[in-house]
Amino acid sequence: MAKPTLARGMRDFLPKQVYERQYIFNIIRTTFEKYGFQPIETPVIENLSILSEKYGEEGDKLLFKVLNSGEYLSDVNENDLSAKNHSAITSKITEKGLRYDLTVPLARYVVMHRNDIVIPFKRYHIDKVWRADRPQKGRYREFYQCDADCIGSPSLLYDAECILLFDDVLNQLNVPDFIIKVNNRKILAGIAEAWDFTDQFKDFVIAIDKWDKIGEDGVIRELGNKGFSEAKIHAIQQLFRVSGSNSEKLETLKTLLLNSPTGNKGIEELEKVLDYLSGTPLNKGIIELDFSLARGLDYYTSTIFEVVLKNYAMGSIASGGRYDELTAGFGMSDMPGVGISFGAERIYDVLADLNLLPEMAASSVKVLIINFGGEEEKSAFSLLQKLHAENISSELYPSDSKIGKQFQYAEKKGIPYVITAGADEIREHVYPLKNIISGEQEKLNLESLIAKLKS
Repeated sequence: MAKPTLARGMRDFLPKQVYERQYIFNIIRTTFEKYGFQPIETPVIENLSILSEKYGEEGDKLLFKVLNSGEYLSDVNENDLSAKNHSAITSKITEKGLRYDLTVPLARYVVMHRNDIVIPFKRYHIDKVWRADRPQKGRYREFYQCDADCIGSPSLLYDAECILLFDDVLNQLNVPDFIIKVNNRKILAGIAEAWDFTDQFKDFVIAIDKWDKIGEDGVIRELGNKGFSEAKIHAIQQLFRVSGSNSEKLETLKTLLLNSPTGNKGIEELEKVLDYLSGTPLNKGIIELDFSLARGLDYYTSTIFEVVLKNYAMGSIASGGRYDELTAGFGMSDMPGVGISFGAERIYDVLADLNLLPEMAASSVKVLIINFGGEEEKSAFSLLQKLHAENISSELYPSDSKIGKQFQYAEKKGIPYVITAGADEIREHVYPLKNIISGEQEKLNLESLIAKLKS
């Protein structure tokens, strides 16, 4: 008999943990709706033609591919099998994959439903995604993303709104001191333009996107391995070391990118986003321009965001950016978009580690009816239906076990009340109700019992 195990990077959650996670999802969902975003759903499986070549070389390696059904090897060339030609074999045996994120499926959705949605289209989506990543704390192979996006407008008002959304949600969740890092991909492209390595731009972005994992020395080493000259590496280091207030950083950057039209466009966009926010103080978040921020996904074109904790090592807990050309890959141009994603798993891990989650009951059940067996059981079952009719979450213990065992069941499940109605109480239509947390007990008629349990 096989020992039950979990696949690597996957997790089970106990009822109490599910309630705690639902608390996080509910705050995110209600805040998205407050800002005018509407919910959609997309399939967990997409055609690989939709997913492939959207995330860059590193991201494509992490796609979970799904084997075709039936005789999936029937179309494979024998020579490819013998030669272990993995790319040729894979293209024949798998046509679908688990979604890697919620953004590329959104672009596909917008193109397919263009006549059914109102543009600009503000949507949110809270659901699971899958990545064949190396599992570690805060990084799982199956996890939830909580996304809000606006597609169909180039307005930087929406970029500013993304920053407000980060601040609003994380403040409500009582996340400790956090920094909202902001950059613009045009600034990175401007560095490449100004120092003449546009043809190596992808290598540049892939390297600096690893900054938080391998540090500056590691990034410099990787750039050197990719053939960057010392002069170009020195220019990139200047970008990393720009300091001061946000406005001072922008002034320094203008000097560095004096001869780059693309870079100056990025600076202009950043200034506009910050100007929109200048009259709106944030609840808790601190906006910090970080010109080493890259966001490695290929589809980002302009503003990019990442939220990190000031005093807790976890990597980013939320991120996003502007992608003005994503739908063009599906045959629909002029559909710019911007969006953000909250990493619910990392937020949950942080709040749990720091004991910042609110006290949650392990059960939604409000009251357990003790089972005395015989006629009392039948009457108790009738009472249960009356409570259900009043939308009171309640249970009847399934057998006339010892009273102590039934009370223990309620305690373990976190059920706060028990009803102990014996034969005499049933005849008199009186119901003893005990709060097993405080020990308080009272006898109530049916109307008062219902009112008490609803309060």
